[in-house]
Amino acid sequence: MLALEGIRVLDLSRVLAAPFCTMILGDLGADVIKVERPGLGDDTRSWDPPSVGGESAYFLCINRNKRSITVNLKSDGGKEIVRRLASGCDAVVENFRAGVLDSLGLGYDELRRLNPRLVLCSLTGYGQTGPFSSRPGYDLLAQAEGGLMSITGPKEGEPHKVGASLADIITGLFAAIGILGALRERDVSGEGQHVDVCLLDSVLAALSNVASNALISGQTPRRYGNEHPNIVPYQSVPTSDGYMMMAVGNDQQWARFCRIIAKEEWILDSRFATNPQRVRNRDVLRPLLNEVTATRPTEEWLPLLRSAGIPCGPVNTVDQSLSLLHSKAREMVITMVHPTAGEIPLVGSPLKLGRTPVSFRHHPPLLGEHTDEILGEVGYSHEEIGELRAGGCI
Repeated sequence: MLALEGIRVLDLSRVLAAPFCTMILGDLGADVIKVERPGLGDDTRSWDPPSVGGESAYFLCINRNKRSITVNLKSDGGKEIVRRLASGCDAVVENFRAGVLDSLGLGYDELRRLNPRLVLCSLTGYGQTGPFSSRPGYDLLAQAEGGLMSITGPKEGEPHKVGASLADIITGLFAAIGILGALRERDVSGEGQHVDVCLLDSVLAALSNVASNALISGQTPRRYGNEHPNIVPYQSVPTSDGYMMMAVGNDQQWARFCRIIAKEEWILDSRFATNPQRVRNRDVLRPLLNEVTATRPTEEWLPLLRSAGIPCGPVNTVDQSLSLLHSKAREMVITMVHPTAGEIPLVGSPLKLGRTPVSFRHHPPLLGEHTDEILGEVGYSHEEIGELRAGGCI
């Protein structure tokens, strides 16, 4: 038994945020039906290099545990397919611009009429309401307008975006949480609801302590590079062969750290004795600290610091992180057999459920791989499927 076994999700989305959401649901056991454009499919199918077996790495990373059906949503026959599918689904996930689904005759009011228990989750750039709701949304814009770029990067120079599409990923996570909450409530009330999640809201929520600092202090947060605005030292430091990260989270750790680096005098130094003092004097402490840490290689520092209970770690490259023994032990790199690419490596799920673990059942689908199968499940005959294909509906 899987956690979401018996739940069916109709996925009308493409690109990253919403497909990431539906992959989470699929990993947990939901039957996810991915609707794609005939002949083209999800935009990310063509976002290569790299690719393998004719499929882009981008598409492969967020579309496992789904079945693909091609449907022309602009055709009457295609719209009827979606209505029939939605009638038998628990949730629909879409990321069209606000109002587009309504213009197709497939909005929440119409789908709710067909299936009162349906949960519809809409992922957009700016939400279903508000003065920006009609704008198209992209991860980069959300990072910029949501303030994330203003606190990311070196203290001097231009703001930086996060290296990964973090706004999309966070929004996908919030969407999955919203869907699960709505499904749980439906079990009590018997009614579905519309879940409205957007990139800008999600970035603001993810600012968390930084946003709270701004609201409480009235001051504009600034960039600190790899340092922390409220804790010092909580940052990257140079070593003789690179960099490492260290997090001295309280004054007791600070005292142990000073003893490890043979700087006991810093424990009682009025500039550094307490965290508030270190925060105020970070510009004084930083060069002194860098001078000490630069005397040894990273692999000498790490065991010394860890023995004193100082949180620390190397600054790994992505390939180094994926190849860690710990990553392998946690099954964060998996392999799946794909019909055109053979055995492919994928990033695994971080969800570790004790009784109902996630399952990697279906390879990322070929475009339209399951069209006939899915249509048959909702009552279309072989003749009707042939007519839909001849009419350009699928």
